[in-house]
Amino acid sequence: MTAPSARTIRRWRQYLADERAEAAVYRQIAKRRDGEEREILLALADAEGRHEAHWLELLGERVGKPLRSDLRTRLLIALARVFGSVFVLALAQRAEARSPYETDLDALPAMAADEAIHEEVVRGLAARGRNRLSGTFRAAVFGANDGLVSNLSLVLGVTAAGIPAGAVLATGIAGLLAGALSMGAGEYVSVRSQRELLEASTPNPAADRVLPNLDVDANELALVYRARGMGADEAATHAAEVLASHGETPASIATGVRAESHEAIGTGFGAAASSFCFFASGAVIPVIPYFFGLRGIPAALVAAGLVGLTLLGTGSVVGLLSGGSPLRRGLRQLIIGFGAAAATYLLGLLFHASGV
Repeated sequence: MTAPSARTIRRWRQYLADERAEAAVYRQIAKRRDGEEREILLALADAEGRHEAHWLELLGERVGKPLRSDLRTRLLIALARVFGSVFVLALAQRAEARSPYETDLDALPAMAADEAIHEEVVRGLAARGRNRLSGTFRAAVFGANDGLVSNLSLVLGVTAAGIPAGAVLATGIAGLLAGALSMGAGEYVSVRSQRELLEASTPNPAADRVLPNLDVDANELALVYRARGMGADEAATHAAEVLASHGETPASIATGVRAESHEAIGTGFGAAASSFCFFASGAVIPVIPYFFGLRGIPAALVAAGLVGLTLLGTGSVVGLLSGGSPLRRGLRQLIIGFGAAAATYLLGLLFHASGV
């Protein structure tokens, strides 16, 4: 057998370091989890240990001094120690998706297959976290981005129209309050309406009292379940089970019916307050340079720069959580935001040139 080259040995050693580091990531996250999620993460760490054993076998006595894992994996470990959250799992998902084993002849075919499955396991774990924060996260990103873009557009538009700096500041603050109040009111109405719709669709508990008096051979209970989406046979079977159970345990017409959680939706006031704060936190950024006395083009450039950095940040967070490219998502947010701001700036220039 031909002895491996120095370059090959370095590659094997790097793989070994990466496998050890990835196992450390999963163990670090597992420390902050319990129950099933902890078991899954520890099982993933053990699976990385199988890959580690493969590279140790190939290296033999050439294993040498342990190498440092790549920068990406070291960053994952550091984040796992601090957060242990869905953000780290989303990063781990991307890391598993970039496995080089599929094209590396020194890796076993099973190892490439393992990495593909690991990606799906981590995707499933990350999805649990995404579902837990999806409502809050949507409100945060939507509210903050709306505040950033709408108030930057407003401030740049009136700046281009030649309005004095004091008036621009007042316009920016008015835009912040108007937008935040509008967002808060809209979120309150939206959440209240959704809760009311769910309440109207929730089975009436009072209907349970009639169950013992229903004629077993002739009743419309099966129609209740058919109206909720069951097939005729399934509805008839389920109705018979509900009727048969009332003598043993308290039966309910809602048995077997999936109910939406009102807690997951939140309260109207809570949604309104968070939406107000998220919008205001974004809308305040474009007016910061005017608070410090800047005016004209310099103020507009500083405002645009601050908003641009924030849009890149929020877009990158969206990319991380969605398992996509943080840079691509950040640039998308930036292009959309600056596109809207540029349109209002040009409109302001048009008004200024026409003397309006």
